[in-house]
Amino acid sequence: MAGCFIVFEGIDGSGKSTQARRTAERLGALSTFEPGDTPLGVELRRLLLHDDAAAPVPTAEALLMAADRAQHVHTLINPALDAGRHVVSDRFSGSTLAYQGYGQGIDLDVLTSVVTFATSGRQPDCTILLDCDLATSKARLGQTKPDRLEALDTAFHERVRNGFLALGAAHQWVIIDSTADLDAVCAAVDAAVDAAVAKTS
Repeated sequence: MAGCFIVFEGIDGSGKSTQARRTAERLGALSTFEPGDTPLGVELRRLLLHDDAAAPVPTAEALLMAADRAQHVHTLINPALDAGRHVVSDRFSGSTLAYQGYGQGIDLDVLTSVVTFATSGRQPDCTILLDCDLATSKARLGQTKPDRLEALDTAFHERVRNGFLALGAAHQWVIIDSTADLDAVCAAVDAAVDAAVAKTS
C-alpha cells in the first residue's frame, strides 16, 4: 500500500517549514523540501535563489523549478510512497503556481502543464496552506538574509500570498491561519493530516 503524500505551502515566515518537520517526525515520514533536496536540486537551488550574477528570467525560473521537482519526484518522493512510507514536503507544485504564476505573471495554464509534465501527474494527498499576513512574515523572518525571491518587493509577495489563497480555495486545500495560537495551529494541522492518512490507509 502506498504512503500518504502531504505538502505544506505558504509564504516564507508562515510556519510551514516548522509544521512540515513536526508532522514528518510525528508520522515517521520522509521529510523533504523544494527546491534543493537532491544532489541536482542543490545546484538548481543555488542558481535559482543564491547566484545573483546568474539570476534567471521568470520563464527560466519556472523551468528550473520544474527540473528540480522532476528530480525530486522521481528519485525521492515516488520511491518512498511506493515503498509504503509517508512523505511530508515543504513546498510542491502550489509554490510554482503561486510564485511564478501569480507572482511573476506566467500563464497559469502553461505552468500547470509544465508542472504536470515534471511530476508525471503526481499530486499530494493533502495540501495544507499556512497563511499569514506580510507583516507577520517579515517579523518572523527578522534579520535573516533574504534569498533572491524573498528580496523582491512587497507587491510581489502580496500577489504570491493572494495566489496561494486562490489556489487553496480552488483546489480544496486545508487553509489554516498560522497567526493563531500555536497549540490551535498544531491541532488543526494534526487533524488534517490524520484525516488524509486515514483515507490512504
